[in-house]
Amino acid sequence: MRFGSLKAVRDVSLEVEPGTIFGLVGSDGAGKSTLLRMAAGMIKPMAGRITIGGFDVVGQKQAAKNLTGYMPQRFGLYQDLTVDENLRFFMDIFSIPRRERSRRREKYLGFSNLLPFADRQAGNLSGGMKQKLGLACVLIHEPRLLILDEPTNGVDPVSRREFWDILEQMRREGMTILVSTAYLDEGELCDALGLMHKAELLVSDAPAALRAEYDSLEEAMIARILETDKEAASVNFEWKNGLLGFGNGGDHAD
Repeated sequence: MRFGSLKAVRDVSLEVEPGTIFGLVGSDGAGKSTLLRMAAGMIKPMAGRITIGGFDVVGQKQAAKNLTGYMPQRFGLYQDLTVDENLRFFMDIFSIPRRERSRRREKYLGFSNLLPFADRQAGNLSGGMKQKLGLACVLIHEPRLLILDEPTNGVDPVSRREFWDILEQMRREGMTILVSTAYLDEGELCDALGLMHKAELLVSDAPAALRAEYDSLEEAMIARILETDKEAASVNFEWKNGLLGFGNGGDHAD
């Protein structure tokens, strides 16, 4: 995938097993968001093929879309609507049958701990609560594949843990989840983890397998980058508060 002369995603090949959580980590500008947007059918890939449940996301776009829930980094909640009103709006968008609406409201606001705040405007929620409401709105049509782009970036630690508790619950119910994250402690919670760097997927495996020869997952990820990118040897890589940082202060954008 290109944007002008910039290669955003190059020669990426991966398979996400049903009923698992597959995580993507990597520095800003690595191509994670672009890859997820292509998987969600938001961007047409220039080469290759992406299938969801056997449906091609380009040639059978609607069929693939019906199986997919996508939450971008900036999810479009309506700030002046209440929690309940936002949920009802997305129920209307997804044409949820009326007989199903009460059950789904109780379920997705329930384990998001948002039922006590059902009458509060979304604009008055905390950052973590907004993310959980966004997730509830995406889950309301009960997709088979959930695609999340750094959903907990900037969220407080307690809300991050609660968010991942919800994801684990959905995985136990059989949902497949593809998520990018800036936090390696979240990467440890994934069944499989892929490392992206400069538009390429360098490696993917279970977190335990990736760090088997290292003292930490952070050391393992940095070592993989340095193995393939000699220029990176002059850069001081470190995950700062969960985020991959660059000691040379360079600017990057996904």
